[in-house]
Amino acid sequence: MRFGFDIDDTLLNLREHAFRTYNAKLNLQVDIEVFHALTCIPIHEAFGLTADEGREMWNTHRDEIYYSAPPFADAVEVLQELERRGHEVYYVTARKAEYCERTKEALIKAGFPVANERFYCGMDDLDKVHIIRELELDYYFDDKPKVLETLSELKAVTYVKDNAYNRHMDMPRIVGWQELLDLLQEDNC
Repeated sequence: MRFGFDIDDTLLNLREHAFRTYNAKLNLQVDIEVFHALTCIPIHEAFGLTADEGREMWNTHRDEIYYSAPPFADAVEVLQELERRGHEVYYVTARKAEYCERTKEALIKAGFPVANERFYCGMDDLDKVHIIRELELDYYFDDKPKVLETLSELKAVTYVKDNAYNRHMDMPRIVGWQELLDLLQEDNC
């Protein structure tokens, strides 16, 4: 089977890592519960920043955030297990093209099973649907509502990776990555 995964906030705990980075860089101690209560993707408001200040903060620290964000618990092990079982693992990320090579290297360094021919990077969020369709994925996992809303007509079984900003979505949901192996066990995959 073919499994496709978004990277940021699906496999990597990017926003929480950014939140912790902002706390450190701004010398603040905004409680992590504030982060968990955010119902939108941007995090700048939790620090009292305007949208412009938040964009500047993100742009200033993007490399540090992108290349040191930790994987969610069990993400690496579950994707390794998928490969071990003979499944194909694809990565589909809307990170800009200039970040693709270092993103791939960071995933490999973290232990993710990455094959060059299964790594897709540099498209717009809304263009992901075309890649997913062309790859004829059986399963696809993402966190962003605006991406997930474009996938309803695909044959791929689509799951939302649980985050506070996507809990309004009525669709299959993964909270922890071990759940994927449990689902496959139920389906005899």
